[in-house]
Amino acid sequence: MTDYKEILRLKNLGFSNQEVAAAVGCGRNTVTRTLQRAESIGIGWHEARELSTEELRKQLFPGSVDRPQYRMPDYEKVHKEMQKSGVTLSLLWVEYCEECRANGELPYQSTQFNKYYAEYVHKTKATMHLDHKPGETMQVDWAGDTMGIVDTDTGEMIPAYLFVSVLPYSGYAYAEAFLDMKQDAWISAHVNAYRFYGGVTRILTPDNLKTGVIKNTKDETVINRAYREMAEHYGTAVIPGRPRKPKDKAFVEGSVGVVSTWIIAALRNQKFFSIRELNEAISEKLYEFNHKPFQKKEGSRASAFEEESPFLLPLPTTSFELATWKIATVQYNYHISVDKQNYSVPYEYIKQKVDVRLTQRTVEVFFEGNRIASHPRLHGRPNQYSTLEAHMPPDHQKYLQWDGDRFRRWAESVGPNTAAVVQHFLSMYKIEQQGYKACMALLKLTDKFSAERLESACRKALSYTPQPSYKIIQSILKSGQDHLLADEPKEAKKPSQYSFTRGADYYRRDK
Repeated sequence: MTDYKEILRLKNLGFSNQEVAAAVGCGRNTVTRTLQRAESIGIGWHEARELSTEELRKQLFPGSVDRPQYRMPDYEKVHKEMQKSGVTLSLLWVEYCEECRANGELPYQSTQFNKYYAEYVHKTKATMHLDHKPGETMQVDWAGDTMGIVDTDTGEMIPAYLFVSVLPYSGYAYAEAFLDMKQDAWISAHVNAYRFYGGVTRILTPDNLKTGVIKNTKDETVINRAYREMAEHYGTAVIPGRPRKPKDKAFVEGSVGVVSTWIIAALRNQKFFSIRELNEAISEKLYEFNHKPFQKKEGSRASAFEEESPFLLPLPTTSFELATWKIATVQYNYHISVDKQNYSVPYEYIKQKVDVRLTQRTVEVFFEGNRIASHPRLHGRPNQYSTLEAHMPPDHQKYLQWDGDRFRRWAESVGPNTAAVVQHFLSMYKIEQQGYKACMALLKLTDKFSAERLESACRKALSYTPQPSYKIIQSILKSGQDHLLADEPKEAKKPSQYSFTRGADYYRRDK
């Protein structure tokens, strides 16, 4: 499904329709049609960012429309024509459009025409010249060779993986070692690279690692959720290289080899005992690499970067904070449990599955793309609760302001036995607040039973045990045993020395 929300976001950042189409993985006609429709109904990125992708689609295109059929050009003929002097793709596209109109057929726009031609050229093993603009692209990859640090306990070598990023226009590179190639390392490497460059390129071209790209085919590009969030934070667009097409990332592939020689080989005989120590040595070699003079032209990568840096987009005020996503089910107590902590959501979502976004400081809950709750993240002892009053059902909210003193005053108004039970509930835990739940349950019994019956039930429960539970009192009320208190004699006769423990009164059935 076309990501209309991403189309509006990237267009708001100033990308051309062709660049937006490449980033989203759709045709330029789709981008143009989406932008025109959004403008006609008055929806911009400011309004769209509050909507889910599905809601935005329904507003833009409420009814389904059959896709138009376009005539595919004869690219074998196009390629032969391109070999002739003075012939350009623009000229061939104009001629193609004229042929389509003469035959009553629908032609592709120039961007799609060029895109399909580029794919044809790659299939025929032909090469194309790529022009890089300053500040346009940052290409990233992991180096094929590994480095290592020495385990101080065992003396074994722990592998370290080298992340490399390159700005194709200047060739300016950044490199950093990590102990793994998981998502935390992948995202941290990008954040550090942007900080190193002091700015952001408009396009980010990664390899097709699962930490960055979930799916990349001719018809669809699916970016990893955390990776996409990072791109949104920095205002860049992720346009991955095509699978098994290293020529799409020629600069970074070449720079990986150069960095491997310049850094990995140069440090091969040195021993490092921490990742920090290793990265300090990498930083020194990286400086030499970037300032090494070009062989065939004036200057160095560093001097070329000085010309490129003004074209970079400014860094955001805060660095990106990596988030992890989980799925949870809203329980009957309108809370979700994540990492052994509990967070409330509006009670209307009970038994619904929700997406949970976790950072070091916050927890956000989403349902069908819409955020429905946000909490500061709980740390420390397990099974803590973060509950917002607005998430409670109305009949729960009215009990929110109750505390120990208020429970005691209420119990005393009912009777001394109820007061004794409430005092027991409040004192049976190390923390008084832990007894509030039992006190509230006792109080809610008065919604079904009278205060007099509750007092009688508490009296009977205390006659059984000095530490009654809520369940005992509830059972007494449900079975009606509290009514028997009125029939009990105030003083019982003392049994004779030879009497049975259970007298005749015990077996009477006429009560």
